Amino acid sequence: MLMTPKSPIENLHRALCSIAGIALTGMILLTFGNILTRLVWKPIPGSVELTGYLSAVVAAFSLGFTQSRKGHIAVDILVSTLSGKARAIIQVLNDVLCLGFALLIAWQVWLRALVLMRAGELSETLQIVYYPFLVLTSLGFLSLALTLVCDVAAALRAEHIGRRTT
Repeated sequence: MLMTPKSPIENLHRALCSIAGIALTGMILLTFGNILTRLVWKPIPGSVELTGYLSAVVAAFSLGFTQSRKGHIAVDILVSTLSGKARAIIQVLNDVLCLGFALLIAWQVWLRALVLMRAGELSETLQIVYYPFLVLTSLGFLSLALTLVCDVAAALRAEHIGRRTT
């Protein structure tokens, strides 16, 4: 059986989703362990803190993959009544706006991570350095932005090819 080569973006999504899966597994084990230790002794210190950091990684690392599969929720009651060309234009505009928003979030989260790194900020309960979680969150939003760039390019390319044939 021959395997088709994956695009670099698809490989990035696969890697990020693998890391997200590991983080989610860690969250599950931590929560389960916290429940067990709470029954017999006391809760695991910092479990809520760690679960929050891991959930940020899970959510951010899933964004690009979900966009590549068109898995985000879309309310298109009004748009679905428009012609195909109008829908395509609105989709490109939406993707461009989302791209700008994703880049803005990635940039601002990155800047916040740099501030925390320079300040030597530690988490409240566990006293761990937590700016790496912000760096990872920024990377997740960059993967979303990269996917949106590809979506916009594909839509514009399809529009250009459509004009050529008519």
